[in-house]
Order: sequence, then C-alpha cells, then structure tokens
Amino acid sequence: MKFSQRGRLTTAITISAVLVATTAACGRDGGAAEGGDDAAAGQSVTIALSTLNNPFFVDVRDGAQEAADELGIDLEVVDAQNDSTTQANQIANAVTGGADGVIVNPVDSDAAGAAVQPALGADLPVVGVDRAVNGAEITSLVSSDNVAGGRQAAEALAAAIGEEGTVIVLQGVAGTSASRDRGQGFAEGIAEFPDIEVVATQTANFDRAQALDVATNLLQSHADTVGIFAENDEMALGAIQALGDRAGDDVMVVGFDGTDDGLAAVESGTLVATIAQQPTELGRQAVEVMAQVLAGEAVDSEIPVPVQTVTTENVGDFLQ
Repeated sequence: MKFSQRGRLTTAITISAVLVATTAACGRDGGAAEGGDDAAAGQSVTIALSTLNNPFFVDVRDGAQEAADELGIDLEVVDAQNDSTTQANQIANAVTGGADGVIVNPVDSDAAGAAVQPALGADLPVVGVDRAVNGAEITSLVSSDNVAGGRQAAEALAAAIGEEGTVIVLQGVAGTSASRDRGQGFAEGIAEFPDIEVVATQTANFDRAQALDVATNLLQSHADTVGIFAENDEMALGAIQALGDRAGDDVMVVGFDGTDDGLAAVESGTLVATIAQQPTELGRQAVEVMAQVLAGEAVDSEIPVPVQTVTTENVGDFLQ
C-alpha cells in the first residue's frame, strides 16, 4: 500500500487519530451515543466532491469509501466536475433522496453556503472536507492546515533559490478556501525573505493543462524567474512541463498535496518540494466524523489534519 493512501505518514496519521479521538470525546453526554459509531450503520451519506478528474480527490473518495465500508454506512459519491451549479443540484437531490447526512468538498467555498441550505433546512448534518463552506454553519470541517502549509512552501522555495530572486505563483480555483489559505500562508512566509520578489500571480484552476499554458506565458514575460510556487501538485507538474530541462536546475518549483505524481517528481528532482496532505485520511476522517454525529455524539467544528514538507531527503518515507 502506498503512503499516499491510508498509511503514507505513520506519525501524521497517529496525530490525526488522536485528534479524532479527542473530538469524539469532546462534548459527549455520558452514554448519549450508546453503541458509538455502530449507531450510524445502515444510514445513508452522500459525499459531494468537486471533481474526480484530480487524483487528490480520487484519494479523498477512496478514504471515505474505506471508512464507510468499515462502519456499515451506505456512501453515495457524486462528482460535480468543478461546476458549482451541478454540486448544488446534487446536494438537493441527496436531501430529497433521503440521505441522512451530507459531506461536501466545495467547488467554490462561497457558492457552497447556498448549496448546503437544503440539507441544513432538513436538519441533516453537513461535514465539509478539504475546503470550507462560507456563509453557512455546518457541523464540522475536516481539512489540512493550508495556511501553515503555504508558509512551509515559502520556506522550501526560499531555501531552494538561495533566498533571493524573482518567483511566480500559480493559484488554484478562485473562491476556494484551499487556494485562499495556501496563498495567504505563502505570502506571509515569503515576506520573511526581503530579497525575494513575487513578480506574477495568476490562476490555473488547480489544473495541469491550464498551468502549462499559464506558466509558459508567465515565463516568457518574466525570463529571470528562478522559482515557482503552485498551489497544488497538478499545477506544479504543468509548470515543470513548461520549463522542460530547466525544472529543478535553473528554476525551482514547489507544489502542494503530495500526490503520487508529485512525489515521483520530487524523487526525480524536477520538483524541489511538495507539501504533503493526506487526502485518503481527509476522506476517512470526514466519514468517521459524520458517523459520530449520526450516533448522537458532539464533534469539534474544525478538525485539522497535519501536512509535511517533502523533499528529496525524506521522499522515500512517502513512497511505497
């Protein structure tokens, strides 16, 4: 089994397990959840994912399905294909179809606030995963610490370029909390290095093909670029394609997610670093939290899952 799946980083997962255990205990009312998570068995939960064209969210789905199978939950997976209107319709259909709970990975954090209203209006628990839901009070959010990860990315890129030079930033989908928080953390982190200048910031929508085009154009406009931060590995890999032989030599690229392709690029030296999330663990914990809620337990409003900087020095710990 690859570490990018359930067992990628034993230490981080151990920490995550402690967090979940603490969450389960927090606010319990004695025996209110008699039977524990078993009380959720046989119940129906819909997980509404932003897209399954991104391997990261495939891992989220797999982790969620694994946990659902273990807990006896009937999990329906729907794919919005990065369309907010489609996602809103899918959530509404889940409610009318008799779902007992909804897990949502928003296409757009702002649009998701309205999208989850049918579920909230029906008194169904709503758990966010990976991305926040703005404008609505959901039950819980299971997500990576993206702000901290952005700072770690800035530190890794600064170290790779000798703490000086010009860099460009490839942003994710506008309106998503992941893009906002990673961008915020990177901006805060890179500000600590006065000899580094961010000369261009442009969205490539978390997409490899779009990143190839965007990076190609930006590199033509900023020929002296020595570093690129991409807010996910897919965009980092697109930037590497645009750079060709310059990747990892003349221009250093840092990504985010720790996907299989991203880790392979770190191992080969074309990607200087990636900030490894645990997508399988995100999906697993989202279902486990939902099971706790369906069993009558109180949970924390936010459940963080750790991230770690992966470089050539430690990439072997994340590979099979």
